[in-house]
Amino acid sequence: MRQHLVWVLSLMVWCTGAPARAGAAKCILGEMVSFPITMSDLRPMMSAKINGTDVRFSLDSGAFFSMISPASAAALKLRTYPAPPGFYVSGIGGRIHVDLTKANNFELNGISLHDVVFIVGGNDESGESIGLLGRNFLQIADVDFDLAQGVVRLMFAKDCGDTALAYWAHVGDSYSVMNIEAPHQYQLFSSDKSKAAARYLEPITGTAYVNGVEIRVAFDTGAPTSYLTVKAAAKAGIKLGSPGVVPAGYGGGIGRGQVANYLARVASFKIGEEEVRNTRLRLGDTNIEGEDMLIGADFFLSHHIYVANSQHKLYFTYNGGPVFNLKIVAAASTQPPPAAPANQPTGSAGLAQNAAEPDAQSSDAWDAGAQAAQRATGNQEASATPDPKNAGDASDYARRGAAFAARREFDQALPALTRACELAPDNPDYFYQRGFVYWQTKQPSNALADFDRAVQLKPNHVLALLARSDVLIQTGDKAGAEANLDAANTAARKEDAVHFSLAAGYARLGQFPRAIEQYDMWIASHPLDAKLYSALNWRCRVRALGGIDLQRALQDCNQALSHAMKSSPFYADAADSRGLVWLRLGDYDKSIADFDASLKITPRDAWSLYGRGIDKMRVKKTSEGEADIAQAKAISADIGDTFGRYGILP
Repeated sequence: MRQHLVWVLSLMVWCTGAPARAGAAKCILGEMVSFPITMSDLRPMMSAKINGTDVRFSLDSGAFFSMISPASAAALKLRTYPAPPGFYVSGIGGRIHVDLTKANNFELNGISLHDVVFIVGGNDESGESIGLLGRNFLQIADVDFDLAQGVVRLMFAKDCGDTALAYWAHVGDSYSVMNIEAPHQYQLFSSDKSKAAARYLEPITGTAYVNGVEIRVAFDTGAPTSYLTVKAAAKAGIKLGSPGVVPAGYGGGIGRGQVANYLARVASFKIGEEEVRNTRLRLGDTNIEGEDMLIGADFFLSHHIYVANSQHKLYFTYNGGPVFNLKIVAAASTQPPPAAPANQPTGSAGLAQNAAEPDAQSSDAWDAGAQAAQRATGNQEASATPDPKNAGDASDYARRGAAFAARREFDQALPALTRACELAPDNPDYFYQRGFVYWQTKQPSNALADFDRAVQLKPNHVLALLARSDVLIQTGDKAGAEANLDAANTAARKEDAVHFSLAAGYARLGQFPRAIEQYDMWIASHPLDAKLYSALNWRCRVRALGGIDLQRALQDCNQALSHAMKSSPFYADAADSRGLVWLRLGDYDKSIADFDASLKITPRDAWSLYGRGIDKMRVKKTSEGEADIAQAKAISADIGDTFGRYGILP
């Protein structure tokens, strides 16, 4: 996540470790400390302890300073105090004002630190992370990012001069090197309360080339996917509306705002000595202060990256697989895919040639890893034959498995996670991780068995309980699904982000009062979160579906719509929700107007068409209403039955 500010705090941390000799005779390359990293989809997660409580952070090289969400700070009972006047944080999604807090004891991989200052602000990104671990920890030395192997190391280099520090590359192997800007630190102020000097640590920046045009890039593990700004793309001859530029959903960052994404065809992307030809890049319709592109976690997963702050250089080698994650989450375009395969590098640093690029316009193509995993396992438990090149303990295998899963290489993820489960049969997290891969590869019986094992080992494993509920809903066991949701709700703290997911689970079961309770709980503890308006929209919709407190439903939808971009899919969704409220209230003209607004953005939405059809029939526009209903049924044959279950009939 790209993050910048006016005033900044920093904490310097120094550790010691056994040195390791690099290639040159005088060069000593030493490891200060290593941090185990587990990928959760495309987010690198790191375990820690705050005042004795186990927590997880998202590792974010784009964040200038470490941050805890307000809800997590409250759950951890951390006292907050106002930041100095003029202190704010801005990033993708807008600007936010923040507070500060201090952890009396902060433990990272067995290293205890005291009176550690955190910014309090931002969003709860998932039920797994309480916040971001930023550059005040990562930029104090050289940094070795090896996310594919599940580890990040802080390193020191002594007497290395211009010695190549790609220490993992064998003699004769190719690697890339590029100059980066020095990580200057500017002291701004000191605070008696924080007991820390305020410093600004600059991001990891360098240069790359798009279609031969030089751009500035920032290396940001907090951005799940890499993207080029629309403005920079235009300089490289790539403009919105051009052939091959297709919508790819919306993204966000530290603030509440949403950023439109696109995918665009690119003849060449070159970084260091590595070039990717005839590929696609994700575009973001936003500005990044000082840079043109974020190099995100997808690039980090496909490369081993060493940030040599001691030399102002960055070294990297290609691991394999797609360089960029290009999955489209919005409606697909009718544009055909490029004729040439791409998204894998060639040139002096490229280790793979012309592997087929996933078709960015087809979700089926992104299921290729799932299909390969099913073929490899025969829908049975994955082979656990260890690869001699990947030896290690259970945690090593688990982290590698999570990295493979994040790259959607499920056929490699399953054997690694199976080996982790064999080596540590009492670790519930490994069974949960493997179960989630089985779930992604459409093997529900194996997934359920692993989730069962995780809950058996740890009855209050909230994520496993939620996952087990999802499987049981799909298989028709509603009573079992509800029991798992109840258990997860009991185990979760009231401030936990997981209540958002619990609300959705209860809503899927038709337990609308329970869903509303969960949304109430989440909204109360997340008043500044980026998902607030989504939660308001869903609470509005759940009330409308259940015919519960419709005036309050109207207030929720009004608030959600007031903060939505009028051309966005979210506006369409919220307008559809409010249209349903007006239908329930019998104000058919207003309901038709809202369904019209929704259909203007998403013209093939069966729900809006069917709802508008009911409205028109009730105001005696029978032929128009019948036409809408017929069109809705052509899109979704069971849409009438769905409305009927909620007692909404033509």
